Amino acid sequence: MSNPAVRPGSEEEWNALMRQLHARSKGQPKPFFYARVHARLTAELTTAGAWLPAWAHRPAYLALLGALMLAVSGDGAALRPPTAATSYDAPAALPH
Repeated sequence: MSNPAVRPGSEEEWNALMRQLHARSKGQPKPFFYARVHARLTAELTTAGAWLPAWAHRPAYLALLGALMLAVSGDGAALRPPTAATSYDAPAALPH
């Protein structure tokens, strides 16, 4: 276990460290970095998903297409008029 006792002078050490970190200059990317990243991502996207239509890259569209296909892929029983019952035999009476 670590010693929970605070070392004397630790607050000043932390303040000095934070001043050093704030004094450092912020790093800058190389020129045209974002343009190169964008070009690479665009190239990978076009080669990886060329066989799918652009709208199919979104899962919601694929789920909607699947639900639509399930909805219309029936045998059409709901569209046919109901057949009339030819004869209805009443059930025989049960013996007591």
